[in-house]
Amino acid sequence: MVTPPLPPLYRDADFNGPLSDDHAARLIRDLDSLEDRRIVDIGCGWGEFLLRALASEPTATGFGIDLGEEAVGHGRANARGRGLADRVELVAGDVGAWTGTRADVVVNSGASHVWGGDPVRHTANALESVAGLLEPGGRFLFGECFWLREPTMEELEVMRDIPRAQYRFLPDLVDFALSHGFRLRALSQASPREWDDFENRHARGREEWLLANPGSPDADEVRAGADRHREFRVRGTRETIGFAYLSLIRV
Repeated sequence: MVTPPLPPLYRDADFNGPLSDDHAARLIRDLDSLEDRRIVDIGCGWGEFLLRALASEPTATGFGIDLGEEAVGHGRANARGRGLADRVELVAGDVGAWTGTRADVVVNSGASHVWGGDPVRHTANALESVAGLLEPGGRFLFGECFWLREPTMEELEVMRDIPRAQYRFLPDLVDFALSHGFRLRALSQASPREWDDFENRHARGREEWLLANPGSPDADEVRAGADRHREFRVRGTRETIGFAYLSLIRV
């Protein structure tokens, strides 16, 4: 445990992913009418997207689950502050042990890993699990990484936690989603500006901590983490990995 603790990501980032306010609003519109709909966000983080979707439609209700207790607690506080607490339940729990719930709309964005298992199976796990939650006509917003181009061996070495087979090229990702019983309603991807904004916010907490605590016995550990994140970004993912938002319809 680092002392003093590092600031949580939600201090600096609105969403736990590369997403701007305008893009989020467009994704919510792409889900079509949310009137009387139950929205389930799996791997919700602090639930910012879910809360904004609920704020857009006063008859919608929501449920979110995430392993991070602190993030979920922050989401609950935001729900109370925005007058949404009576329409949303945010739960800290393991999706792998979760039995599911009724849903008209499902969101899983940047969190296909929450079902666990081999990273190469993460995308399939998400699509299979969500297909089982939705009736025909149900909506699914799926946010997932894809390869912008073939990564070099040097880039894969920097991204050693990401197997080459974990992600697909965008056309193959779309085809893979459709093969699991979905049709594509809308497609967009994070812009380079959205990626940079998210990664800069992600890095900010460690860098500010190092400036404020240069003599801490934990400084070497924090500096090493910041350096790993920078290398992962600038020598690994920045020119190789994109992030797609697939708005899907269950068939």
